[in-house]
Amino acid sequence: MTEESAEAHSVLDRISIATGRAASWLTLAMVLGTFVVVVFRYAFDTGLLWLQESVTWMHAMVFMLGAAYTLQQEEHVRVDIFYQRMNEGRKAIVNLFGVIVFVVPLCIFFIVECFEYVQISWRINEVSRDSGGLPYPAIPLLKSALLLMPVAVLLQSLSLVMRSLAQIRGR
Repeated sequence: MTEESAEAHSVLDRISIATGRAASWLTLAMVLGTFVVVVFRYAFDTGLLWLQESVTWMHAMVFMLGAAYTLQQEEHVRVDIFYQRMNEGRKAIVNLFGVIVFVVPLCIFFIVECFEYVQISWRINEVSRDSGGLPYPAIPLLKSALLLMPVAVLLQSLSLVMRSLAQIRGR
């Protein structure tokens, strides 16, 4: 791996690690938010709809922000029957094939399919459908994660491609 590609690989990995850490903090916020919702519901007989919606959206964000981190950590779902017994060169070939054939097309599909959906949300200044729910711009920001996730996974996939190519070349 050249020095430039190693640096790019490192930067891409750091981006994924940062988004993964952000997702982990969201899990704590979800627990605290759920606790507050329950306390207000049963102790004060009142609901906090905006907080309930926030917890739901945080749950979605954990998965979307955590996707690139999971790929970077190689903790994603994979059928490990043969892969675990392969040498590093063959693993690199499988990773390269998987990224090119599965990950990149799926991410491009997500971006193409979600772009207009997110764009409309911004255009109409979308707010929660429920009275007392999340105000503008919360909903469009949250829907924008539908584009952020495949972009982050594509960036991490680029890092995986660079790593795989370096392993295939024996460096």
